[in-house]
Formats: sequence, C-alpha cells, structure tokens
Amino acid sequence: MSITMRDVARAANVSVATVSHVINDKPGARIGDDARRRVLDAVAELGYRPNALAKTLSQGGSRFIGLVADAIATTPFAGQIIHGAQDEAWRHGYVLLVANTEGNTAAENDAIAMMLEHQVRGILYSTWYHREIEVPALLKQTETVLVNCYSEDDAYPAVVPDEEQGGRTATEELIAAGHRRIAMVNTTTPSPAQTGRLAGYASALAAAGIDYDSSLVFEAESAQEGGYAIAPAVIASGAEGVFCHNDRVAMGLYDGLRERGLRIPQDMAVMGFDNQDVIAAHLRPPLSTVALPHYEIGAAGVRTLLGLETITGSDRLLVTCPPVVRASL
Repeated sequence: MSITMRDVARAANVSVATVSHVINDKPGARIGDDARRRVLDAVAELGYRPNALAKTLSQGGSRFIGLVADAIATTPFAGQIIHGAQDEAWRHGYVLLVANTEGNTAAENDAIAMMLEHQVRGILYSTWYHREIEVPALLKQTETVLVNCYSEDDAYPAVVPDEEQGGRTATEELIAAGHRRIAMVNTTTPSPAQTGRLAGYASALAAAGIDYDSSLVFEAESAQEGGYAIAPAVIASGAEGVFCHNDRVAMGLYDGLRERGLRIPQDMAVMGFDNQDVIAAHLRPPLSTVALPHYEIGAAGVRTLLGLETITGSDRLLVTCPPVVRASL
C-alpha cells in the first residue's frame, strides 16, 4: 500500500501543509521543533517516500500541470474548461492531471497534496460557474491560476469570462436586428454574471442612443420555470425583444410566449446567454445566444500558468464571450 502525505499528517497529528513543508525543507516555513520531530518520526515509521516518478521528473522539471475542479468534469458545457486546458497543456509538452472533487473539502485537499507530491508545474483551480472563492491554503505551495473564479483580494491570477462584454454583445445583436424597446430578464442570484450582464445591457443601449428604462428589467429564477413565469410581465411591457440571463430562462420564455399566441421572432425576438448547445440549438426556432468561452478559459489558464499570458497587478484576464446567432432575432 502506498503511503501518502495525508497518512504522515494523520500519524503526526499535523496538517498536510506542515508535512509538505518539512519534507521539502521549505525556506521560511514556521514549524515548531516538536511538530518537525513528529513528522520525521512518522516518515521513518511509515516508510514514506516521495513518489519516485515525481523525483525523476523534478530533476529535469515536471511535465505535469494539475487541474482541481469542484464539478466541471460532470457538467457537460463547463467540461470544456478541461478540454481547453488539456489541449493547451499538451501543445506545450505537459500532461494535465485532473481531480474532480464535487465540492468535498477532504477530497480537494487530498487531490492538491497528491499533485504537490508529483511536483506539478502548477495548479489550475476551477469552479463550474463564475464566482468568488476562498482559495485552499495548500495552493500557496505552488504556482496557482484561478479559472472561472477569483479570490476576494485578487492575490492569485484569475481567468474569467467577460460578463459585461457578453451582456453588451447580446443587446447589440437585438439592436442590430432592428429592435429599440428591449427588455432584460436578469437572475435573482447575486453573482458576477448578474451585475456584469446588466451593465453590458445598459452600456449597449446608451451607445445606441436608447434610454435605459428600469421597467424593462425583470428578475426571475435562472431556470426554465423562471422564464415561463415572467412571460406575462415581459409581454405586458411592450418589449420587441428580450435578452435573457441564460438559455434555460429563454427556453421557459419560449413556452410562455407560445401559450399566449406570440411568434418568435416575428412578435418578440429572444436572445439567450451560455450557448448550452443541448438547449439553444434545439429550440424551435433555434435560439440566438452568447457563448460562455469555457474552452478558451481553460486554454488561457494554462498559458497564464506557463507565463505565456500576462496578468498585471490585481487585474483578471477577461475572456471574450462571442455571439452565436441563430433564428430567434
């Protein structure tokens, strides 16, 4: 049975981070003599040895990059983050080690410790939707890039979708289709997507010389049921077109409009967001939307880790959300 850092930490009654500091003789690490002795005793008693492959790789530089994710490996469209990171890593001669933790803290710490044992070049830490996170302490031991998320103090480089640009692009597509009275159905959940997409909507209207009208901005649950429930209010507003927070909301709105005899796009144009292909491409008519660039976010995360993309200061690398125009405008 292979002995891991976690086994040593449990035997010595210390954290995995402390074990890593002692084994790697990390400069500047503040570790008491008693804790250091317990770790070394546990190492000797358990017969712990750093992974032989990692030792071999470390002599010439590791060719591994780690990716720790909360759920994206099991989320179809967000799984493109892994695809993009894997392709970009391979392009530069690296292999991607992927751990999907399903939000389990113990599993997450185990995964990070395992990657540290393999002396990875660095770790991408990713979430399945764009949000602020608390960065796991173990990530301080290696180069880390946050992917599709960011830390409160922006202490780590982060690669995220440009939500404001995406909202602006969605609204511009409706304007380009000839619409002036444009509603927005936003989410009720506080998030970068909620504030960013609304700001983009307002920006596009202003650039086109259209006054912002708060009575045309609605909030709904960010699911099909939310879009269906808000349909009567959107119709009553007299809107010619509507920008929905996501494709699921748009799908529900489709049902609500049809039940009331309205045609898409003849009576109301509809724009989504996310480009969930299983939804957007298969609605009738197919839904125009803005894509979340998950593949490019993953690829840009690897380039940032390797120093091929530069993020200055506390800035985040914003990745463009492109329009996908179909038949609903």
